[in-house]
Amino acid sequence: MFICGVFFPQNPVWAHTPLDVTANEAGDKFTGLHAIWHDEHGESGLTQALQAYELGEFHTLETAGSTGLQAGVFWSHFSLHNRDSQPVTLHIEYVDHQLVGLQAFSREKGSSEAFREISNLSIYQPFDRRQVAHNRFVFPLTIAPGAAEALMVKFDPGELGVVFPSLRIWSPQPLQQNSKGEISLMAFLFGGYFLMAIFALVGAIAINNKILYFYSFYCASKILVWGTVLGYTHQYLMKGSFHWGYATLSGAVAIMAGLFFARTFLKTRRHTPKLDALLQLMLLNVAFLVGCVLLDWKALSQISMIIALLCYPLVVPIALIRWRQGENAAGVFALGWATLVLGLLAQAMRDLGYVVHNPVNYYWPPVASFVEMLAIMVAIGLMVQRLRLQKDRAEKKYLQQLEISKTDLELLVQSRTRELEAAKARAELEARTDPLTGIHNRRSFFEESNLLLKLVQRKGIPLGILMLDIDRFKSINDMHGHLIGDQALCATARVIAQHVREVDVFGRIGGEEFALLVSADGPGTLAIARRIHRDIAKIMIKSAQGPVQFTASIGVAQLQGERDVLELLQHADSALYRAKRAGRNRVLPYVTVDTDA
Repeated sequence: MFICGVFFPQNPVWAHTPLDVTANEAGDKFTGLHAIWHDEHGESGLTQALQAYELGEFHTLETAGSTGLQAGVFWSHFSLHNRDSQPVTLHIEYVDHQLVGLQAFSREKGSSEAFREISNLSIYQPFDRRQVAHNRFVFPLTIAPGAAEALMVKFDPGELGVVFPSLRIWSPQPLQQNSKGEISLMAFLFGGYFLMAIFALVGAIAINNKILYFYSFYCASKILVWGTVLGYTHQYLMKGSFHWGYATLSGAVAIMAGLFFARTFLKTRRHTPKLDALLQLMLLNVAFLVGCVLLDWKALSQISMIIALLCYPLVVPIALIRWRQGENAAGVFALGWATLVLGLLAQAMRDLGYVVHNPVNYYWPPVASFVEMLAIMVAIGLMVQRLRLQKDRAEKKYLQQLEISKTDLELLVQSRTRELEAAKARAELEARTDPLTGIHNRRSFFEESNLLLKLVQRKGIPLGILMLDIDRFKSINDMHGHLIGDQALCATARVIAQHVREVDVFGRIGGEEFALLVSADGPGTLAIARRIHRDIAKIMIKSAQGPVQFTASIGVAQLQGERDVLELLQHADSALYRAKRAGRNRVLPYVTVDTDA
């Protein structure tokens, strides 16, 4: 017999014994694992599969039931024998949900007819086109009395995916009953997710708690991901068009919701900033995963999803660290998250072919996810209880303080007068003193300077003034922080104070600006300015980035008949401006401009 130009014997000798079936199959028989062929290119049709079979390229699957993550398509060959005296109609069920397409061909053994296509299923087809309404791929097969049907089944996972060539054999009625049981289980889980999401949302709105908002969204994402992954979204909601990326996208949403909730609940940004950076990297990977789905990059999305699932267990040790830091609720959170991780591990072991596929490990991940959400709800309850206990302790302490205050009230009244007098004295001192450096503030400097100016004018004593500004002070604040900037100001004030005599007036008149009024002539004033300039350059302040050194620019002016200190200070400020324009880190005297020149 020729098929597409290739010769095949009309009655080939099949390498395995047909599996006996009856009209009462209850899903306890599996087939499809004994003769498997892997087409790595994914372009083969029935003709190429039959040719590969004749060439002996079909082999028994060596794993526990899964092909693992591989590219291409897989073909399975098996035979079913009806040992009843009546025709038997069977429903052949693909045991897992991770498949893009399934194509089945059949022919009666011993017949000269060619294989005929009996089913062509795809997630891209509308759901109502399926021969059997089921969330997983199921195709019907009718076998004549005493006859045997040979089948060729093609499993297409897409560009890269996992295939379970195992097919489960049912009679229609038992399959329908089993499907109702599965739907009941998922309805219970989804109902629990929904109630937890609603309760959390109501609580979040009532007390405006961000953690409860994230928990509510996390619960809702569980319905989305498991409903889509297990095929119920396609069956009940998106019956028309569907896409392979919907399951991946729903998984990305659930992972992202879980990571946001974990960061908020565990307060990793505040208490474990380095580990919080790791969670942020995991969120970036999820964002990349979403991009791959939107751009229809299936292989990259599979790799990104694997990375996300491998990193997902890292939340458990982070939670344990927070528990060790004293957050008891984090211990329960770690227990719940570990339950989910074990469920995902069971799925991974099943997908990689290390454990046999069965209903227990198939539904373990969504059940474990449900237990996780219950544990997290308990953790939230513990957190709320702790906050309430803290509030009660604070209120009790407040009441005790009120009692103590009543007892001490008379003593407080008696001492109040003395305190007010002391406070008045301190206030007068603070009004005249710069709070950071402890020297005269601007107001006090001008008051004291005007007194000194009147004295020197009356007695004919020379008077000089220094106007000092720390060079590039803003960069010190920007690079090292305001604390280091404050230390620089204090150190500068201490250095200048070493050159201040009892008759001099020294004060801080601006942010990083200082003024010093000295009773000295021009050379003497310049000498003082240079010594101060030299000593400031020797200042060294320790910081996290290393030692900090800086310089200062100083403008010098001499009293030459000015009427008040402000006019004299303006001359020094002019000299300071020239020093800064000349490159900073220098001392320059005030130069009178000849207007007649």
